[in-house]
Amino acid sequence: MDLRYFINQCAEAHELKRVTTEVDWNLEISHVSKLTEEKKGPALLFESVKGYDTPVFTGAFATTKRLAIMLGLPHDLTLCESAQQWMKKTITSEGLIKAKEVKDGPVLENVLSGDKVDLNMFPVPKFFPLDGGRYIGTMVSVVLKDPETGEVNLGTYRMQMLDDKRCGVQILPGKRGERIMKKYAKMGKKMPAAAIIGCDPLIFMAGTLMHKGASDFDITGTVRGQQAEFLMAPLTGLPVPAGAEIVLEGEIDPNAFLPEGPFAEYTGYYTDELHKPIPKPVLEVKQILHRNNPILWATGQGRPVTDVHMLLAFTRTATLWTELEQMRVPGISSVCVLPESAGRFWAVVSVKQSYPGHSRQVADAVIGSNTGSYGIKGVITVDEDIQADDLQRVFWALSCRYDPMRGTELIKRGRSTPLDPALDPDGDKLTTSRILMDACIPYEWKQKPVEARMDEEMLAKIRARWHEYGID
Repeated sequence: MDLRYFINQCAEAHELKRVTTEVDWNLEISHVSKLTEEKKGPALLFESVKGYDTPVFTGAFATTKRLAIMLGLPHDLTLCESAQQWMKKTITSEGLIKAKEVKDGPVLENVLSGDKVDLNMFPVPKFFPLDGGRYIGTMVSVVLKDPETGEVNLGTYRMQMLDDKRCGVQILPGKRGERIMKKYAKMGKKMPAAAIIGCDPLIFMAGTLMHKGASDFDITGTVRGQQAEFLMAPLTGLPVPAGAEIVLEGEIDPNAFLPEGPFAEYTGYYTDELHKPIPKPVLEVKQILHRNNPILWATGQGRPVTDVHMLLAFTRTATLWTELEQMRVPGISSVCVLPESAGRFWAVVSVKQSYPGHSRQVADAVIGSNTGSYGIKGVITVDEDIQADDLQRVFWALSCRYDPMRGTELIKRGRSTPLDPALDPDGDKLTTSRILMDACIPYEWKQKPVEARMDEEMLAKIRARWHEYGID
């Protein structure tokens, strides 16, 4: 599977709109996409970009239906349900489908080097007016190789086009990409890198099903049920999808950084980079690989909810739920890291209570998990009759089951992301306070509120006759 297969699947499911009207790479593509995503509209394929022949694809994950399409799941699943199904996809050594190395593939249909390397050949969008420039990708898979262990890392980064042959790469401190880069710095060498723009979208999810001894390509193929194909990029010798749309090969000097940004973050705000761009690693592009008639896959960010927030919410929901199961916390009915919270800051957990204090134990476990320990500012627990991603019912529980004095716990200090605009710009940007909100009916109450419920027998009869009523 490749990006084109996914696009065709979206079209067959009526989840794609081909835009034939001429549009401009400068703000217009991003703004049309943002308005469409906020209305839960279709993915967009802009087929006529001013000054270019290359189409631009946006909005890949902006609805739960398209998430399900990408995952190969039933299209009517909610985010919670898709995450639960994904969580159940265990990868074992016996069931692993190893990726297949091939010598040729569509990505090698065009190989450009030397003076022919020019990033201006692609309709790279500018997303927001205050952005520092054009971003060739905000979710680019960059392939790196650990010079000591030989292990290959596929990290997801944003990349700003600095000029016709260089891209700023936001490799954040503490992440695996930076640790690999420091090893090259110690060796006094530049770090080979290959940036993948447009491929099987499932590659973004592979890391959530990590298995020792398996590459992201292995995991992608295993989930698909068929071998994933990769080839060794001719310049760097790094593995890239054989069916990728565009690959930028080059190297990163670990000792030569350039200012990158600012960029509208997934929080909907800018960071301090708006006032002082921060030096970042730079990919010096030595060679461009691309398919015939390549498609540029673009993902914006900004205020939630965009396709990026849906993807962040899905991956964090799946990893948090998995961790809670591994911690053997009983009674977990459903989990959701809300896309409305930028896919990071608020988590809701539905719990089937079995003893007094059960719901508080669940909230504590969320904060104690690896996923919940970074960035989460609020945890809401609700009873099992409410699915965690059903915001209408969650707010009903907060209104009619939650008592602020009884159900609120404040935690003064926890690990934060420096991208959180709610933190004091002149203070500590690495820690945050947290709130636990218990919106469950206390287990120990002998007399519990009596809910007004519909008659199940009548509901069954109505569902069987629903088509007769003429109500859509």
